[in-house]
Formats: sequence, C-alpha cells, structure tokens
Amino acid sequence: MHQFRIVLTLFLFISLLVAPAWAEERLRLATTTSTENSGLLAAILPPFEKAQNCKVDVIAVGTGKAIKLGEAGDVDVVMVHDQANEEKFVAAGFGVERKDLMYNDFVLLGPISDPAGVLGNADIAEALKKIATSGAPFVSRGDLSGTHSKEKELWQAAGVAPAGAWYLEAGLGMGEVITMAGERQGYTLSDRGTWIAFAAKNDLRIVAEGDKRLFNPYGVIVVNPERHPHVKVKLAEAFVDFLLSEEGQKLISGFTVNGQQLFFTY
Repeated sequence: MHQFRIVLTLFLFISLLVAPAWAEERLRLATTTSTENSGLLAAILPPFEKAQNCKVDVIAVGTGKAIKLGEAGDVDVVMVHDQANEEKFVAAGFGVERKDLMYNDFVLLGPISDPAGVLGNADIAEALKKIATSGAPFVSRGDLSGTHSKEKELWQAAGVAPAGAWYLEAGLGMGEVITMAGERQGYTLSDRGTWIAFAAKNDLRIVAEGDKRLFNPYGVIVVNPERHPHVKVKLAEAFVDFLLSEEGQKLISGFTVNGQQLFFTY
C-alpha cells in the first residue's frame, strides 16, 4: 500500500508538470464591435481554434480602444478599421506590420420618414449638411471607434461642427447605436456589415451610400514582441496567416446574413 501511494503521488506530480503542455493556448484578440455584432467572428474563429488547439479570447471594442489595448500589450493581435491610426500604431513601434484583411463600406442610416430629406444623396457631405440644418437627431458612436473616426472626418468635409440637442454621442457599440437611432427616429453612420445584421430589428433604412469616401478597409496587426516580450507572437502570426490564407479569405467572403455578403476580400 505504501509503495502504491508513492507511485500515485509521483504520477500526480508528473501529471501537473506535463499538463500545461497539453492545455490549449489562448490568443488575445482586440477587434471592433462590427466584427462581433455582424457574426463574422463566430464564423471564422472556430476553424482556427480547432487547427491550432487554442482559444481566442475576444475583446470587442471601438478601434481606438482596441489600439490602446495593443499599445499596452494587453492583447496579442489587433483587427480594426481605421487605417491612418493603424499605420501610426505600427510606426510608433507597437505593431509589427499592418496587413490588409478585408473591406466593406459605410452607409448613412435614417428613419423611413427621412425628415432631413437626404434619401438618395450621392454626396455624403451634402447629406450630413442637410441633417445638421434640419436639426433631425443624429446618433454618433462617440467612442473613438473606426466608425466614429470616419464620421468626424465626414463632418469636417461637410464643414459642420456637430453640436447641440440634435447631436447625441452614445459612447456605445455599433449595434447599440443602430438600435438607439431607430428608437429616436434619427440618423447614424454604420458599417454595412453591422447594418445588414441589424436591419430587420428596427425601422431605419439606408438613406445615403456609394460615396467613395465611405470605403471601409480592415487591417490586422501582430503586437510587437520587441515592445511587449510576453506577446504570443507565434500564435498571433499563425492567426494572421490563417486569416490571409485561401481558407480564411473564403470564410470571410463567404459569410452572409440574409443572403447578403458582409465583407469582401482583396
């Protein structure tokens, strides 16, 4: 019995030493609310997790916050949609290299009644001017996300400094902002992917689209291990390679909601 206990103790001790090697790795991904709200992540992550025997821990926030997480070394990889700030992130030494991942576009949403009279306007700046002049509600992300960054750029192009009771800064994710705009019968700027996923849940519609300034590219960046040595760089690189592989790109371009493609690949 005594020998059995010794053998059992040794077995348990060795098991504890070996167990970490068998445990699945965890990859920390900071990404936008649009990739989560649209359902894209649920389509593309499981095949990668299965192939790598890992778990991807997702932090879905606005692009600005996602980049801050990368700067702090709190994540291993960043997948966002604000190219100018992504390039600054890399130039400052926080990211290894920005790689083009996919794209869609932004759309201006508004109520069926269209109180500002912007329906069908091909010039997004003119559409925003009409909203500001009318005083109709406009719900902004207000969260330093990629969508918020694009919105501010478009207001500047329109020559409007949005302020007042009509302009609401929500500080929320895209899905929540679409819902809020619907409840207030107001306007908002959305990425097309999230809009398609939420279109059946409210009374809004697309009132302006197609302006070349509404192009919405997404990039993916491995956090720089020279800045943050604890980053799981090999797993992060494997994730990027998977996303850019034929399999990954087909998963992205093949993802649809209600028969509509949400994201496009290069």
